[in-house]
Amino acid sequence: MEQTEEDKILALFHSHKVIRSSDLGKYGCSRQALKRLVDKGRVTQIGRGLYRQVDAEVTEHATVVEVCKAFPQGVLCLVSALHFYHLSTQIPHDVWMAVKAGKRVYRTDLPVQFFRFSGSAFTEGVESHTIEGVEVRVYCPAKTVADCFKFRNTIGLDVALEALRECLKAKRCSIDDLWRYARICRVTNVMRPYMEAYTQ
Repeated sequence: MEQTEEDKILALFHSHKVIRSSDLGKYGCSRQALKRLVDKGRVTQIGRGLYRQVDAEVTEHATVVEVCKAFPQGVLCLVSALHFYHLSTQIPHDVWMAVKAGKRVYRTDLPVQFFRFSGSAFTEGVESHTIEGVEVRVYCPAKTVADCFKFRNTIGLDVALEALRECLKAKRCSIDDLWRYARICRVTNVMRPYMEAYTQ
């Protein structure tokens, strides 16, 4: 029996928990077939152009996956990156995402907070992970620590210090890595006394 477009879309949800309607063409499926599944109550829209199967298991990563699918050029940063690496006791209510300074982002109902990064502070230290079939871009631990010091007035110096302490304790990066990203983020002088205290 030939597989229908609707069957193909439902099969896609097994490997991709979240699907963008704009991606359907490359899988040989139409938006009309997706709309039929929505009308039948099999699929639900969770954001602008974003869809999830109605009976899909909602995991702890669900919100991060949805935001990263909606904004694929963004990068998880600050508290969201710390949470991703288990380097903080902070649990963010929103997904904290870095976007390139000057680039417009559309309004969304998804729980996301944007931070503008420019130049090498935006492009350096990005890692790519796959969660529930979705590419999740996140700054590496050393870059995240430097970012926390740069945004210490927003997130609190205590959070930045906890990130530095846990990162070194868990050996998630080297001292050289921390210095490198401190220079990129222009927080060398801010981080120096704390780095020296933790590495003596």
